[in-house]
Amino acid sequence: MSYDSVFKPGLFAGQTILVTGGGSGIGRCTAHELASLGAHVVLVGRKAEKLEATAAEIAEDDGSVGWHACDIRDEEAVKAMVAAVIAERGPIHHLVNNAGGQFPSPLASINQKGFEAVVRTNLVGGFLVAREVFNQSMSKTGGGIVNMLADMWGGMPGMGHSGAARAGMENFTKTAAVEWGHAGVRVNAVAPGWIASSGMDTYEGAFRAIIPTLREHVPLKRIGTESEVAAAIVFLLSPGAAFISGTTIRIDGAASQGSRAFPLVKGKPGQSQSYNGFHRAYLPDVLKEE
Repeated sequence: MSYDSVFKPGLFAGQTILVTGGGSGIGRCTAHELASLGAHVVLVGRKAEKLEATAAEIAEDDGSVGWHACDIRDEEAVKAMVAAVIAERGPIHHLVNNAGGQFPSPLASINQKGFEAVVRTNLVGGFLVAREVFNQSMSKTGGGIVNMLADMWGGMPGMGHSGAARAGMENFTKTAAVEWGHAGVRVNAVAPGWIASSGMDTYEGAFRAIIPTLREHVPLKRIGTESEVAAAIVFLLSPGAAFISGTTIRIDGAASQGSRAFPLVKGKPGQSQSYNGFHRAYLPDVLKEE
């Protein structure tokens, strides 16, 4: 089996695309789709074992792939990683700035260290990678950048550190689109809502217990798939989005729309058909417990 992409074969042939957080979740899925479309994908993340495992999958599927273990919060490490990729592959055509992480906690219980750790990963790290890719490569050759946000439009209760960082990344996306446009660089973002991904299995306790009920708060009455996020990322990197820059695509089944004053109409699961082109996708354990 191979990735069942909606995009034409060979769309990214001859191009090098950097995917941070490419060892798991949405990053892993996106890397698979990009590789299936002809790109040489470079996976970046902190844990070498995850990167190696995903790289092995892509290679087994006849994709072109490499990987670099790197803590994106470390400025010098990011500079060295980007320089190494360019030395190995030449220009970096696109960047999927996907790496991130957080833990559930009310604001009153987050200490400074925890708050700063999440902001450094979800905002500062993304900035460092994008800046170095621009300075070392895209400022000369152009390219596309897609940053990862989240559904934080009405605040992010229970994860205020992540919400603050993601909101900052949205503003960074807009600013970079203006400042870097002269070089032919487009900068956009995607904001997933509740997506069936391996990240769901990292949560415990009360937060884990509500995950199976989340679909009831989505107008489309379902949780999204990794493939639906990857497809939006691929589109934003494609020639079809050549005049789109500084924008964010929400991928949340309209969950971020409306208000609590307007109750959702009850619907039947299955009315909205999902798209799942990822042949190596798996259902998170927490959703198997329903």
